Amino acid sequence: MKFTKMEGIGNDYVYVDCTKNELEEPSKVAIKVSDRHFGIGSDGLILICKSDVADFKMKMFNSDGSEAEMCGNGIRCVGKFIYDNNLSQKTDLTIETLAGIKKLKLNVENNKVSTVTVDMGEPILEAKDIPVNEAEPFKSTDGIEFNKVNINLKDKYFEFTCISMGNPHAVTFIEDTDNFELETYGKITEVDEHFPKKVNAEFIKIIDRNNIKMRVWERGSGETLACGTGACASAIASYLNGLTDRNVNVHLLGGDLNINWNEKDNHVYMTGPATTVFTGEYIEN
Repeated sequence: MKFTKMEGIGNDYVYVDCTKNELEEPSKVAIKVSDRHFGIGSDGLILICKSDVADFKMKMFNSDGSEAEMCGNGIRCVGKFIYDNNLSQKTDLTIETLAGIKKLKLNVENNKVSTVTVDMGEPILEAKDIPVNEAEPFKSTDGIEFNKVNINLKDKYFEFTCISMGNPHAVTFIEDTDNFELETYGKITEVDEHFPKKVNAEFIKIIDRNNIKMRVWERGSGETLACGTGACASAIASYLNGLTDRNVNVHLLGGDLNINWNEKDNHVYMTGPATTVFTGEYIEN
């Protein structure tokens, strides 16, 4: 199996071109290649496939083999893979995902994609569509309705703002992200009974009106260096709670993303880098 290892601010995946041949049992392959000791090492597996409704289709599998709806960092690398490998020379692409069709704008330098802006679509704020149980409704200062849940996790109390970007997110605000015991609380949050499809948990420190610091526990993967959909959800939650403006720089362990929740079309636009690490061939023993 020929592959390309790519990363978007440290959120790394193994990418395989499946436009000509399908990959058998991708869930099992994802588990094997993701292993950082006996495999290639990654947060999961992403397949680039043909699509009947868009330019290409992205299929994503977490390191535990579960299929996920979307990945913001992953889809930026999909755009780079397509352009840099001459699958298409379009700089405006549509990508089919389980979270709908996403639009990409590729920023090219020296015949290679350097950064990608992704139209992530509109955030989902309805409790039943996220989904989240026993949520309490709130309104932002400009009248946007959203939902929160209050959860006791071990010895701490958290208030989570719940949002879906095609996959469910729970965002909470803390004073110190550097020393926070993320594995302890992220692992519990992921499987809490409030979230019937599990959840990605983001723990946020507000720096100022245009900057936030984020750590993330991803559903099916654990802590990762970055999460694009999580950055979007965190920026939206920060605005809904009156803590930031609509345009926010999100500082993650792996690097920075710019998130702009556009007031005119209600779409969320994410801009960040996409990097090829290496290519190779995986031969199963």
